[in-house]
Amino acid sequence: MAQANPLSPDSWQYRALNAVNPGLSYLAEALIALAAQGHPVVAGSADLQYSNGLHRFAQAYPDRYVQFGISEQNMVSAAAGLATTGMMPFVATFASFLGLLCCEQIRMDVAYTGLPVRLIGHHTGISLGFYGTSHHATEDISTMRALAGLTVVSPADGPQLASAIKASVDWPQPIYFRIGRGRDPQVYEDGAPFEFGRAIVHSHGSDLNIIACGITVHAALAAAAQLGAEGWSVGVIDMATIKPLDREAVLAAAGRSSALMTVEEHNVLGGLGSAVAEVLADAGCGVRLRRHGIYDQYSLIAPPATLYAHYRLDAAGIGEVARELLKT
Repeated sequence: MAQANPLSPDSWQYRALNAVNPGLSYLAEALIALAAQGHPVVAGSADLQYSNGLHRFAQAYPDRYVQFGISEQNMVSAAAGLATTGMMPFVATFASFLGLLCCEQIRMDVAYTGLPVRLIGHHTGISLGFYGTSHHATEDISTMRALAGLTVVSPADGPQLASAIKASVDWPQPIYFRIGRGRDPQVYEDGAPFEFGRAIVHSHGSDLNIIACGITVHAALAAAAQLGAEGWSVGVIDMATIKPLDREAVLAAAGRSSALMTVEEHNVLGGLGSAVAEVLADAGCGVRLRRHGIYDQYSLIAPPATLYAHYRLDAAGIGEVARELLKT
């Protein structure tokens, strides 16, 4: 598995870019910690070790890192093979490639076989900005959660990602981690506990409860604070595990408020909003629900912050959508 000089000296640009994306360091640091504890961790990336921070793991454990090059599908199949030998593989690439290009390999080699492979889809949603629609990942939740036996997790920030990675040691199913670009505002302290399938309830609201995941959690908390200052009672739930969804948390929120609103950096069809709607429909719960995200369209090309504002996925936009719901 060892490779001669797995880190290219010509990748100066990506090294510089990674230095300003501090949230990505949590991925490598969590894997280094697990390896140091004796877990059989191996890692791989498809030519993006500087974009996802895994070059740090490669430097610490060069014999446990594989640079697959631009060969994402092969990377997933190889990870499944490594898992059959007792290794604990974590492989990473852009979410647009992992969740869509590699769907067949994830389905047949990982999910169908039930192998404990950890798939890291980074730069999710519209976070790649100018790279455009081909690199934006606004369909990966719906694709991944439709695969039987695959757990889907969307951490809010680096600390939560690190906690989830460490918790995955005892999780029997394969996991798709959906993470941002490393510039995500921090929500949690380092070492905050994480439990798969369990939502984190930040606050309870009697007028509205917002259920968010990924980078939208921080924005939802800020929007709720502003709405609270205006006199509304608004709660926030971090649904970091999208599959298996915390059904009890959804129904409890529905029972204590007049409306629910889901927020995700994803198409509203098939994502977190659809998962919540399924729970409500199965339970015969008639609470009002607004699914907010990308409204079944291909995303535009612009800087990420501009796109978040355009699609009303920043704090101001989420607050605006919530007011529309509250006033109907």
